[in-house]
Amino acid sequence: MFHPDRGAQYTSGEFATGAQYLDVRLPVGRTGQCWDNAVAESFFSMLKNEMYHHHRFGTRARARLAVADYIDVFYNRRRHSTINYQTPAQAMNNVLARTDPTADQAA
Repeated sequence: MFHPDRGAQYTSGEFATGAQYLDVRLPVGRTGQCWDNAVAESFFSMLKNEMYHHHRFGTRARARLAVADYIDVFYNRRRHSTINYQTPAQAMNNVLARTDPTADQAA
């Protein structure tokens, strides 16, 4: 899933066609629809409650490093219901396998 803002480049037909080709869901809908942001809001809630509020950071660089560590080490290695209980790495590998033009040749 790709979570963009509502900028024109992300709401264009060309962008939607490319996303569909790559099997990427676009959560952008009408203004005021809270469920468009459900996955992103859930992520930020988890980030704050599971990591951010438990630490004090001396610098912005340390905070950035802690966020990157949380995403890479903890969040991306858990299974997510929005992607059929796969890890993000598994979901990405599945998308890449479906869109790789050389995948048929390797089989």
